[in-house]
Amino acid sequence: MNPQLQTMIKNMPVKTGKSLAEWQALLSQAGHEKHGDIMKLLKGEYGVTHGFANTISTLFREQSAGGPPPEADLVAAQYAKKPHFLPVYEKLIQQVKAMGNDVTVAPKKTYVSLVRGKQFAIIKASTMKRMDIGLNLKGEVETDRLQPDTVFSGMCSHRVALSNEGEIDEELINWIRQAYERA
Repeated sequence: MNPQLQTMIKNMPVKTGKSLAEWQALLSQAGHEKHGDIMKLLKGEYGVTHGFANTISTLFREQSAGGPPPEADLVAAQYAKKPHFLPVYEKLIQQVKAMGNDVTVAPKKTYVSLVRGKQFAIIKASTMKRMDIGLNLKGEVETDRLQPDTVFSGMCSHRVALSNEGEIDEELINWIRQAYERA
């Protein structure tokens, strides 16, 4: 489990008034199965903030379905229709892991989060022709290549678009390292 999720679960009783287990029991009794219905209940009837409501709903629905998919399955699904980007992803992961043994690679449904204390980068095969690397480099001056983030909904400050493995160069690795060091 990634560190941010662990922290959210740990803080849940204080922030929401109930533990995850208590929320899951309540949701089981409520009989809601759809994410939107669960969110509406948690936010409307119980005043849970959006972030906690989303986490509770996601974890409840995963538990109801037998648990979350294994991380390898998440990555495989991301690249099933874009297999030409899998070597790019693997090379990026290899480069990032070489930065330190404190890197957590946390696959999600549509992207992979890179964490060191906090998230410092995201890897996403966005289209058939473009892979995006989101970076948390707040305050860094944009360039033709290092653009303001328009892909990751505020989870990153900057983004670099790649189309092939050859674009993983010293400049990109230096930006990733800067983000890693700031995390």
